[in-house]
Order: sequence, then C-alpha cells, then structure tokens
Amino acid sequence: MKVLAALFILTLSNFAQQVQEIPLRPVADAAADVFEMPEKGNLPKRFTVVNRPSIYVFLPPKEKATGVAVVVAPGGGHNQLVIDKEGWEMADWFNQHGIAAFVLKYRLARAVNSKYTVQGDALDDAKQAMHIVRSRAQEWRLNPARIGFLGFSAGGELAALMETRFDPDNRPDFTMLIYPGWRADTVITVPKDAPPAFLVCADNDPSHVVLTAQLYLDLEKRGISSEMHIYADGKHGFGLRAPATMPVSTWPERMREWMVDRKFLP
Repeated sequence: MKVLAALFILTLSNFAQQVQEIPLRPVADAAADVFEMPEKGNLPKRFTVVNRPSIYVFLPPKEKATGVAVVVAPGGGHNQLVIDKEGWEMADWFNQHGIAAFVLKYRLARAVNSKYTVQGDALDDAKQAMHIVRSRAQEWRLNPARIGFLGFSAGGELAALMETRFDPDNRPDFTMLIYPGWRADTVITVPKDAPPAFLVCADNDPSHVVLTAQLYLDLEKRGISSEMHIYADGKHGFGLRAPATMPVSTWPERMREWMVDRKFLP
C-alpha cells in the first residue's frame, strides 16, 4: 500500500495526453488517501481510503471530440474503488468514441473506520463532480446539455441517486447504470423530471438484476425514457473485460447506439 499525499498530474500509458486530477473541494487538512499501484503504469489501481475526493480528466483528441461528456463512478462495494477496471478503462473507451470522461474518486462509506455515508458524502461528491464538469464546459469544449453520469455496481448506486435526487445545477442529462446495487434500506423514488437512463445487468447476478429491473419499471411508470439490457451470462463485475464470445461483451456498443438514438451523441 502507498499513501497519496498530493497528486495533480498523471500520465496513463494507454493515453497520449496527460491526465489531470482536480479536487472537488479544498481539503488541505484532510488525511491522505490510501491506494495501490499496479506493477506497470502510473495511475492507481485501487483505492481503499478516500479522504480527498476528486475527478480525473480524460479528454479525447480534438479531431474526435463530440462535445459529449460522462462522469464515471467506479464500483467496489463502497469499501474500495476498483478504479482501473471501472475507471481508467471506461475513460479510454469513451475517449476512443470522442467522449470526454471524468473519473470520480468518491469517499468510501464502508471502508474500515470510515466516517462517511453513501447518501451524504459519496452522493455529495457525485453532485459536485457534475457541477464542476458543467461549470467548466466551455474550457473543456463540452456541450453543457450533453453531460451524463455512469456508474458500475456501487457506483451504479450513485448513478441511481443522481438519477433521482439531483439538484437543478447538477442534474445529469442522461445516466447509465451498469450492474447497479444498493442496500434494501436505500429508497429510490423516481421523480417526474428524471433523466433518460440506460441499464445493463446479467441474469446470473441475481441480487443486482432484481434492482435493475425494479428501477426500469419505476422509470417506466413515470414515463421516463429508458432502455434495459439483461444478458443471460456475465455474473457481476464484467466491466469491459467480458470475453468477446459472450454477448454481454457488446453492452458498450449497445450503450453507444442508445446515446445516438436519444440524440446525446452525434
């Protein structure tokens, strides 16, 4: 384990450009984060303590840029952030398709000795990330009306909360929930002005597929435009790493098609 004291500019070997980390708010007196580095590369592989929430900025090449942006919330059960598989890799995919990505490092409510909560601190981090991205849209050459929020697993819980508990200045224009999960005591109530949503899960991921289907039905009752894909196989946590022989591996392309169909992506 290594302790993160201050980190503002990083380089990822898969990206041609530098990656900038932007704090969500001043945290001069906050304790350091704890993270694990990979054997190769110089971006953290996994966070186990987050006291200094931030976003990592991944901008596509100017010749590919569409003006579309997505805040990406990795999963990890709120006790860790699986930020390589569900952060950097997703950002790379988005950049290849001309979409700016902002990987969210949010506070972990279920880490050892954590004083944070999901519906308080982690959700506040998600809202602040959306606010920062939209407020700096001109600087990053983004369309402020085409900024979405994607979450995997525990990050999918944040996506569901952003779908349903947004404030006027941080409402996502669309959300994508990838095998989302939350506890039974988390109440998800869909408002009439919830943004369009794209949902993905695997049938053999029973606890998560039930939540996904329930949210889809709640969106449907409210008349919110949504699309759901339930694949027979894939279990939990497939991310972008499912073998090409598995139908679930095609979910990113289905998501891109949905973004085009809904006029979010050219």
